[in-house]
Amino acid sequence: MSTPYPVEILTLFPDFFTSPLQISLTGKAIERGHFSVRCTDIRDFTTDKHRTCDDVPYGGGAGMVMKPEPLVAGLEAARARHPGVPRILMSPQGEPFSQKIARELAQGPGMILVCGRYEGVDERVREHWIDREISIGDYVLTGGEVAAMVVIDAVTRLLPGVLGNQESITEESFSAPMLEYPQYTRPREFRGHEVPPILLSGDHGRVAQWRREQAEARTRARRPDLLERWPSDEDHD
Repeated sequence: MSTPYPVEILTLFPDFFTSPLQISLTGKAIERGHFSVRCTDIRDFTTDKHRTCDDVPYGGGAGMVMKPEPLVAGLEAARARHPGVPRILMSPQGEPFSQKIARELAQGPGMILVCGRYEGVDERVREHWIDREISIGDYVLTGGEVAAMVVIDAVTRLLPGVLGNQESITEESFSAPMLEYPQYTRPREFRGHEVPPILLSGDHGRVAQWRREQAEARTRARRPDLLERWPSDEDHD
């Protein structure tokens, strides 16, 4: 078996990841050796008895800022274990996360994910010890842990061998420029609502055409921006 894809997480709340990393596809991928996760408490790199990881901002202002010393020490320890692996800060100031970025990361050597808290990290850490910043949306979260788990989940399913059916990846929403077409399963009729007859026809060509038309109509109605920006993302094949 090939070497597991390494994921290092630096966080003030390592217990946050215990359950999500043990269940479903992610848990199975770890169990089968497709990737490994090391979750490190940033407080382990503090040197004072109070295990201080934050301090007041220079210049004044509300909130606290994550101190550089423990964070950089944690980053250096993770980098020593995995040289060359990108150091990624989960930040609302980062580039918007997308399926394209998930593919880039899955094809890379691994990830070191930094979960910010409070008002963010000391700017010197961002400038000199971070390779990339990623945001999962234009809204405020308590910390970067939720965002890190989103990235882990999206990347995990793209790793070789994790999904049994490769078509599941290529046919999913955002692997193409459109949202997914409507899906139906048994029973054929439920409380007066029927499955579209064409899906029962057995004509694979007509079914494929119907799905394309439905996907395009849904995308134009709900996410026209996907169709508008697609030409710049044409490295999906």
